[in-house]
Amino acid sequence: MPRQAGIADAGYSCAFKMRNRCFLILMLICGVSFALPAMAAETEPAVPLKPAELVHIGKFAITNSMLVTWVVAAGIILFAQLATRDIQAIPSGIQNFWEWLVESLYNFLEGIIGRELVRKTFWFFATIFIFILFVNWFGLIPGVGTIGWGHYGPSGIFHVDRPLLRGGNADLNMTTAMAAIFFLLWLVWAIQAQGVGGFLKHLFAPKGETTGILKILMVVIFFMVGWLEVVSILFRPVSLSFRLFGNIYAGESTLEAMSQIVPYLSWLLPIPFYLLEILVGIVQALVFMLLTAVFTLLIAEHQTEHAHP
Repeated sequence: MPRQAGIADAGYSCAFKMRNRCFLILMLICGVSFALPAMAAETEPAVPLKPAELVHIGKFAITNSMLVTWVVAAGIILFAQLATRDIQAIPSGIQNFWEWLVESLYNFLEGIIGRELVRKTFWFFATIFIFILFVNWFGLIPGVGTIGWGHYGPSGIFHVDRPLLRGGNADLNMTTAMAAIFFLLWLVWAIQAQGVGGFLKHLFAPKGETTGILKILMVVIFFMVGWLEVVSILFRPVSLSFRLFGNIYAGESTLEAMSQIVPYLSWLLPIPFYLLEILVGIVQALVFMLLTAVFTLLIAEHQTEHAHP
C-alpha cells in the first residue's frame, strides 16, 4: 500500500508538472501572439516594400525601381553596341569582354539543355542573366536608396523618405514581370516542341506500357497527377518572382539596417555585407537563368530524344 501510494503521488506530481508546463507554453504563445502585432505596428521595414512614385503621366506612374531598370537596360544596350560596332578578327578591349561573356554563357547552357534547344532559346536566357546581374549590382552603387527626398530627424540626421533610385529586383513588380514573360515563352516553346496534343499528352497521358485493368488504373492515376503538374506549372512564375525578390530585398534591408545601427559608422559597417551581396547578385542571376532553362528542357526533352535516337 505505501508503495502504491508513492507511485500514485509520483504520477500525480508528473501530471501536475506537465500541466504547469503546458500552461506556461500556452501563456507564452498567447503572449507572443499579442506582442507581435504590436511590434509590427511600431516598427517599419528598413526598405519599404512599395517603390516610390516619382512622376505621373496620366494614370501611369514611373517609380524609382522602374527608373533603375531603364538605366541598366540602356547601359547594357549601349555597351553591346560599342562592343560590336567595329568587330575585329582578334578581339580586344570591350569586344573581348563581351565575346567572352556571351560565349561562356552559350557553352554553359549548351552543356545543360543541349545544342538544339540552346540555339532557339539562348537569346532569352543570356539576356535575362545579364540583365538581372547588372540590375542587382547597380542596386549596390552608393547613392541608390540614399539620395532623394526626406526630412531631418530630432538628432539632425537626414532620413530619406522617397529615394530617387531603388534596386530594380527589390520590387516585386519587376520580378513578377520577368517570370510572367518566361511563362508565356515557355508555353510557346512547349507547343512548338510537342504541339497542343503532345503537350496535353505530356501532362495527362499514362507513361509506360500496361494492359488490362492496370492500364485503366494508370490512366486514372496519371490524369489526376496531371492536374498536380498543372498546379506546379502555374506556381513556377510565383516561385521564380518571389525567390529573386526575397533575396534581393533581404540584402537591401540588411545593408540599410547595418548603416543605421551606428550613424557615425554607417560607411563602415555595411562593407562586409556589400561583398556578400556582390556574390548574391551573381548567384541569383544564375539561379533564375538555370531554373528557367531546366523548366524549358523538361518540356522539350521528348522532342530532343526523338530527334536524336
